[in-house]
Amino acid sequence: MAAAANAAAEQKSFEAEVGRLLHLMVHSVYTEKDIFLRELISNGSDACDKLRYEAISNPGLVGPDDRLCITIRPEPDTQTLVIADNGIGMDRDELIGNLGTIARSGTRAFLERLGEKGEGAALIGQFGVGFYSAFMVADEIEVISRKAGGPAHVWASNGADGFTIRPATDEEAARVARGTSIRLKLKADALEFLQPDALERIVKTYSDHILFPVELVAEAGADPRQINAASALWQRPKSEVTADQYREAYQGLGGAYDGPRLTIHYRAEGRQSYAVMLFIPEQRPFDLFDPARKGRVKLYVRRVFITDDADLMPTYLRFVRGIVDSEDLPLNISREMLQSSPVVAQMRKAMGARVLSELESFAGRDAEGYAAFYEAFGAVLKEALYEDFERRDQVMKLARFKTSKGSGWRSLSDYLADFRPNQTEIYYLTGDNIDRLAASPQLEAAKARGIEVLLLTDPIDSFWVTMRPDFEGKPLKSLSQGMVDLTLVPLVDDTKPAAETSGKVAVLAARLKEALADKVSDVKVSSRLVSSAVCLVAPGAGPDLQLDRLLSRQDRGLGVTPVLEINPGHPLVVALSERPAAAGDDLADVAQLLLEQARILDGEAPTDPARFAETLNRLVVKGLG
Repeated sequence: MAAAANAAAEQKSFEAEVGRLLHLMVHSVYTEKDIFLRELISNGSDACDKLRYEAISNPGLVGPDDRLCITIRPEPDTQTLVIADNGIGMDRDELIGNLGTIARSGTRAFLERLGEKGEGAALIGQFGVGFYSAFMVADEIEVISRKAGGPAHVWASNGADGFTIRPATDEEAARVARGTSIRLKLKADALEFLQPDALERIVKTYSDHILFPVELVAEAGADPRQINAASALWQRPKSEVTADQYREAYQGLGGAYDGPRLTIHYRAEGRQSYAVMLFIPEQRPFDLFDPARKGRVKLYVRRVFITDDADLMPTYLRFVRGIVDSEDLPLNISREMLQSSPVVAQMRKAMGARVLSELESFAGRDAEGYAAFYEAFGAVLKEALYEDFERRDQVMKLARFKTSKGSGWRSLSDYLADFRPNQTEIYYLTGDNIDRLAASPQLEAAKARGIEVLLLTDPIDSFWVTMRPDFEGKPLKSLSQGMVDLTLVPLVDDTKPAAETSGKVAVLAARLKEALADKVSDVKVSSRLVSSAVCLVAPGAGPDLQLDRLLSRQDRGLGVTPVLEINPGHPLVVALSERPAAAGDDLADVAQLLLEQARILDGEAPTDPARFAETLNRLVVKGLG
């Protein structure tokens, strides 16, 4: 029978990225190898969850074997470790699809970061490739799986030469009535994982919260012994759960290796009843800005897993992980019902509000911890300022900003506390580089008056500011769009007053506008420049320049034509205004150079670098002559 089975075995190749991944795993030098067991137990728990859910509509899938569990069995004589579950199981195509390919857009990112020093096994669960971590400890892996109600198949690989897939022999099939059995032929340096004490320690550390029993068969002929608590941690009172248990639950849920920065655990009672256990990670997930990324909050109904794709959090809280266990939803709720259910909508709204409230409390009691949170997730949280009008004021209080005052994070309350005399608006600049914004010519008049300016560098910033927000009655105003009048705010002690605009400078502005034609919408004498000769700003109506740049990268640009502003007190501008006739022959070239200079100061390349260099060289030579 074995020979027949071998003859029927099909040899298949791994897809290219799986091959690279397995090479890294097989030759792994990472020391955190314990996590392979966490990952395999987590997979077994998911399989049991899926079976229990499917059995709601098809009770025959479970049959008499209705006690779902995960079993660990060391076999020292053959240096083999077996991890088995009696969950949903896999058929032939699922074995090939799940174990021979990685259908995740983040695989390449995982491979790149896995090779970086210091990342190591911390990324394995985070990237959804946990099964392959077994190759860190095993030379060969054999998987026997039988989907509920179907035949058994065997998948086998040594991690180097692809894999084989074949029907199970009668003897193999008899060992797996339903579910999956994974046999690891351990490497010589991994034999510690045959020790019952070591296995129990790992389970207690990483998988104690798993809802299904994890049983250890310590030796041949011994009775299985449950080694995890197997209780719904989220159903326990908060006072009975330790920090270590929360950490283990978080790591098991998310395949994470860091800890939760903030834990939110409560029970909602009243019109609806549900238990909530949510975690905010310490580290930013690799796919946080992936458009296809879904929420990471699992939905249970009366302790029965339903789905991890119920969108139970607003998109701007998609970094939150955890579990929600409802007492009111039906067990057989469909995806369509989830999307339209008023019960789910009310839960989503209430949980979103609770998370924001907890973040507000966190910011008040631990400013340093909140700053670390905001460093990781602030760019996502700010999406609420654009998407959620109802909670905009609350999120404005939670927002933190880098400003012209220094490198630390500042709240808008901090900003208002430092308002200058006669200041009535909150000023900001948008861009993509904090250092460039800090040196921007548009800041000069504000600096001269000691006015703090928000420096906004996240792409979402260019969008939410278009909503014309305010904070405690003070509107936000861009320093790079429209007219800016700061004259009522007193200058700091050592700053010279701005130069008066002469009629000659006004004439120069008109002549520059004529020379530049449709390249600019206007040339104006600036009230915001102090030391720079020129700058670009957006017209008062329409989008800011940074928003237009962002949209242009997606071929959705609005074609904003900028305004060129000139500094009436700058020596170059004064010289040009005093010598209009002498400069007349070169006015077109000078105008173009001023425009390109303004573009460079704004972080843009000259429109025509070759012509820019040629014109600059010609004028310099002429000046030297």
